[in-house]
Order: sequence, then structure tokens, then C-alpha cells
Amino acid sequence: MVSSIFWLVPVSSILALGFAWFFFSQMMKESEGTDKMKSIASYVREGAMAYLRQQYKVVGIFFLVIMVIFLILAYGFNVQNPWVPFAFITGGFFSGLSGFFGMKTATYASARTANAAKESLNKGLRVAFRSGAVMGLVVVGLGLLDISIWFLILNAVYPAATDAHNLVVVTTTMLTFGMGASTQALFARVGGGIFTKAADVGADLVGKVEAGIPEDDPRNPATIADNVGDNVGDVAGMGADLYESYCGSILATAALGAAAFIDAPDLQMKAVLAPMLVAAVGIILSIVGIFVVRTKEDATQKDLLNSLSRGINFSSVLIVVFSLVIVKLLGLENAWGIWGSIVTGLVTGIVIGKATEYYTSHSYKPTQKIADSAQTGPATVIISGLGVGMLSTAIPVLAVAVGIILAFLFATGFDITNINMGLYGIGIAAVGMLSTLGITLATDAYGPIADNAGGNAEMSGLGPEVRKRTDALDALGNTTAATGKGFAIGSAALTALALLASYVEEVKIGLIRAGQTVLEIGGETIETQRASIMDFMNYYNINLMNPNVLIGVFIGSMMAFMFCGLTMNAVGRAAGKMVDEVRRQFREIKGILEGKAEPDYASCVAISTKGAQHEMVLPSMLAILAPIVTGIIFGVSGVMGLLVGGLGAGFVLAIFMANSGGAWDNAKKYIEEGHLGGKGSEAHKAAVIGDTVGDPFKDTSGPSLNILIKLMSMVAIVMSGFTVVFHIL
Repeated sequence: MVSSIFWLVPVSSILALGFAWFFFSQMMKESEGTDKMKSIASYVREGAMAYLRQQYKVVGIFFLVIMVIFLILAYGFNVQNPWVPFAFITGGFFSGLSGFFGMKTATYASARTANAAKESLNKGLRVAFRSGAVMGLVVVGLGLLDISIWFLILNAVYPAATDAHNLVVVTTTMLTFGMGASTQALFARVGGGIFTKAADVGADLVGKVEAGIPEDDPRNPATIADNVGDNVGDVAGMGADLYESYCGSILATAALGAAAFIDAPDLQMKAVLAPMLVAAVGIILSIVGIFVVRTKEDATQKDLLNSLSRGINFSSVLIVVFSLVIVKLLGLENAWGIWGSIVTGLVTGIVIGKATEYYTSHSYKPTQKIADSAQTGPATVIISGLGVGMLSTAIPVLAVAVGIILAFLFATGFDITNINMGLYGIGIAAVGMLSTLGITLATDAYGPIADNAGGNAEMSGLGPEVRKRTDALDALGNTTAATGKGFAIGSAALTALALLASYVEEVKIGLIRAGQTVLEIGGETIETQRASIMDFMNYYNINLMNPNVLIGVFIGSMMAFMFCGLTMNAVGRAAGKMVDEVRRQFREIKGILEGKAEPDYASCVAISTKGAQHEMVLPSMLAILAPIVTGIIFGVSGVMGLLVGGLGAGFVLAIFMANSGGAWDNAKKYIEEGHLGGKGSEAHKAAVIGDTVGDPFKDTSGPSLNILIKLMSMVAIVMSGFTVVFHIL
């Protein structure tokens, strides 16, 4: 029997979707501006939808193949729960749907934001931010709706009232729909990232550097493709990415709660419901925070940042209070400690966001120093940006390290021997970090909307006052996008750690399904169903002296760098084709640079689309195959090493790449605002080169790494039953 308090979860998800529709409807009532503005917006909208249709065809085929394999494993070999294939499909479907709705909103919002900026900066901010809020609320709404549906279905099939072990089966089976979400997210992130950066690099290198024309100039053939890319990469990709982070943290924590309280059935259901309820209340508070965001007309960059921060901070303070109410009402054991873990996760997310803001916003010294280095040429810009990116990893890594140990200690009541409760604390800290995702993601999705609004204003020939406002909104968007990426990467680290523990629980179920009901450990016989996580560590010899573990660590670390290399080279190849096409049009279409002839925008969109579809397959396939092949050869101990190595290397590398790219981008913006010679100066040309190098760093490889970390964990969990039965070493 499901507790009546559970119904807050589906109700809040429906509330989120209702407000998302409200904000979308309000945005659609705004004017799209002049005929020229409408025409440009329609080009971008058509290109974005055409790309998504093509991507979903490729991903759809891939999903059907994987589903057939899961059906064979579940019904043929009996090494998986029979519900896994269907959970996998729904996870991918809802993840794709959240990205689609967010992108559809963004493509309608950009021209309306530009037109609103004609009236005032505050109105432009409000239109862009509330349009971004559609993405945030759709992600959390669909995520909790999917979780609610599966929780009800599986509880009906495996009622917890008859056997406490059933709730472990329910929660670990639900985890597998996270693999579908992760797979869809990786395709969306990698494909969208390759698309947008191929267009962006081509537009910058030929347009800005060679031809000397402004960014988003309508004479540049790659401009429309660049604007399309902002939507498919930074909106659809980010939405799918954070959808799977959000669901993964909730599901992993629920699974850990079911395992931690298996001997206390009265507390077990409460521990499972706690992360869902925290997320549900977070939705309500995010909606309240969205209405708090506004600014004044003569706002500086810091004023604009403070406007967005006000909404996030308001929601964060309230979730601190209400999460305590939740754990107290549930009557959880060590309620104050669990609440301490939730607050720890929330504070860790804020620290990561502030650190990212400091290292990437041109309101602060690190980015300004990169801009200063542009006066001596592109080489020093690149060196300076790499240095800033490397230094920027310190605070997020230390914040996550402190967050992990505090969450563990709070949940255990400072009893380090209670491993299960400690891991539950780490999981619920990840939920705390993502509890206000509705508004946090709104600030991130706002970025590409503001960027496209600036492009529309430039191409439509709007006045300098409007361009000044859209440039201010765009520069703010660069910082919020960088902050959002840092936040996503930080949440991935905590979620992946919780997934590591969930993997062990799934291994336990795999052994039981294979008929191994007892474990022989050090001369003792332990019932498999009652074995602890440490028992499994001993049974599989998971320690640093086991060569299988060490080999797994090396392979996992290598995967992070190999994945980045593949995606960076993919952007390079696609961008090379884009550069050739833009040069060809400038050379062959007479009058294009004089504004007397219209460029062939469609051919550039086609180049990015084809490049993205072709290049995204290999990196995505490797992410899925790595844990499967490692498991077949090295068994459970090798997979644990793989996941640890991927988490450690991937987390730090992702922060470095995302922050380097964000800092290079805003160093260029800083110069374009009139510093160090302004647009067209030698310093500006050098900064454009730095920004071009940083484009695949921050928008393709860096943000894709956090999905790689979680996808490898999810694949390992789904394939655990196969791994425990079929392995060589």
C-alpha cells in the first residue's frame, strides 16, 4: 500500500507542467516584432525542428535495437527484470520530450525577447527568463511524472507490504529507466554540441576574423545555423542532460533507502519516498522563485546576475525549511542528520555555481586577465584560458569532497561504520542539490534564448539601444550557461557516487536471480539477500591491490579523455566543412558582402546536421560498450574500477573544459563592450580565436562528460545481472 503523502509527488509534477504551459502561453502572446524579425525566427525554428526530426530517427532506431537486446536478456536468459526493456524506452521518451518542449519554446521566444528589449531591459529579461522556465518546469514535471507512474505500477506488481525485499526490487528496476534517459541525453548533448559548434566556429573564423563583419551579421551564411545550434545543443541537449541527472539522483537515493532500511519495514517506505517528496516541494518553491526575478533598466552585469540569483536564493532558502518539515513528518530515523545531508547538497551546488560564476563572468578578474592577454595575440589568450580553466577545478572539487564527507557523516550520526546510511545521505545530498532544478535550469535555458535574441536584433537591424540591451542579456546568458554546466557536472558527481552503491544492490539482485542464495566470504556463509555492501566488496575483492580494479580505473580515466578527443575532432571536421562552405559563398555569390544578395543559409544548416548525425554515433556507442565489455572480461570488480576512474577523471576534466570555454567566450564579450580597443581591434581578433578554441570545450565535450559518467553507471546497473553470470576473470 502506497502512503497517502506520496500523492504530493504526481500532483507537483502536474503543477509544474501546468505552469510551464502558462509561461509558454504568456510568451506566445508577446509580439514577435517586424516581418524581418519573424522571418529570421522562422528560419531558426524550421532548422531546429528539421535537425531534431533527423536526430530522433537515428536515436529511435538505436533504442529499438537496445530494447530487443534487453527483451532477450530478460525473457531469454532471465538475467534482468522483465520490466527493464519498457522502463528503458519510457526513460528515453520522456528525456527526449523534455528537450523537444524546451527547444520549441526557445525558438518562439528569441524574437519576442528581442522585441521586448525594444521596450525595456526588464521586459526583455522577463520574457527570456520565463521562456527558459518552461524548460526547467517541463524537465522536473516530466521527470517526477515518470517516476510516479513507474512507482505505482511496480508497487502493484511487487507489493512492499508482503516482503521488504520487494521495495528493493521496485527501486532498482526503476533505476533502469535512467539508462534510457542517459542514452537520449548523450545523443542530444553530443549531436547538438557538434551541430552548434561547427556552425559557431565556421561563422567566427570566416565572418569575424577573415571578413571582419560583426557577430550574427545577416551576410554570414553560417549565422542561421549558429542560432539553430544554440537551441539544439544548449536547450534540447541541456534539458535531456538535467532530466537524467534529476531522475537519477532521486532513483538512486530511493534504491539506497530501500536497502538501508530493509530490516525496518516501517521506515523503509519513508526512506524511499523522502527524495521524491523533497523534489516535489522543490518544484513548488521553484515556481514561487521564478516570479521573483526582475531587474531595473540601467542594470549592470552584476545587477542582472543578482536578479537571477535572487530567485534561486529565495527558492533555496525555502527548500532548507521545508525539507526539514518533510523529514520530520515522515518520522525518519536521525531526521536532523538526513536534513543536514540535504542542506549540504544544496550548499555544495551553490558553491559550485558561485565558483563557476567567478571564473567565467567578465565582471571578475580571471576573465578580465584573459582579455588583457589578448593584447599580445591568440597564443597568450589560449594559454591564459587553459590556466584559468585548470585553476577553476579546485573549488568545485573541494566543495564536492567536503559535501560528500559531511553528507555521509550527518546521515550516519557521525558513525562511520554505518555505510548504508552514509551512502543514503550522499544520495539525498544530490537530491538536495537538484531540488530547485525548476528555477536553476530556467537560468540556464535563458542563455541561448538571449543569445538568439541578440542574433535576431543584429540581423534585423534594430537600433544600438536595443543591441546594447540584448548584448547585456547575452553576456549574462554566457555566465548562466557556464554556471548551469558547472551545476550539472557537480550534481553528476554526487549522483554517480550514489549510483555506484546502487550498482552493488543490483549485483545482489542479479546473484539471487541466478540462483546464488548464499555467499562464502572468509570461511563464513552469508545469505545473499542480507549481505551488506562491505560484504560484496570483500566477496568480489574490490580493493586497490586487485589488478582487475586498477585496470578498470585506468580504462575509466581513459574513457573521459578518449570521449573528449572524439567529440573535439568531430567538431573540428564539421567546422572545417563549414569554413569551406562560408568561404565558397563569399567567393561565388556576388554581392553577398555588400548586402545585395542573400546567403544560402540552408546549405550551412545541412552541413551541421549531417556532421552531427554522423559524428555522434561512435562516442555514444563507446560509452555504452565500455561497461559491458569491461564486465564481460574483468567482472564486477573491473566495472567498479571503471566507474570510479570515469567519475574521478571525468568530473575534473568536465569542470576544466566548461570553465575554460566560458571564460574565453566572456573575455571576447568584455572586449566587445569597448575595453582594450573594442570590436575589430587586434585584441578582439585574438579573443575570437580563444573563443573559437573554447567553443567545443564548453558546449560539446565538457558538458557531455557528466552524461558519460552517469551513462556508464546506468549501463553497468542494467547489465549487472549479465555481468555476474558471464565474465572471464
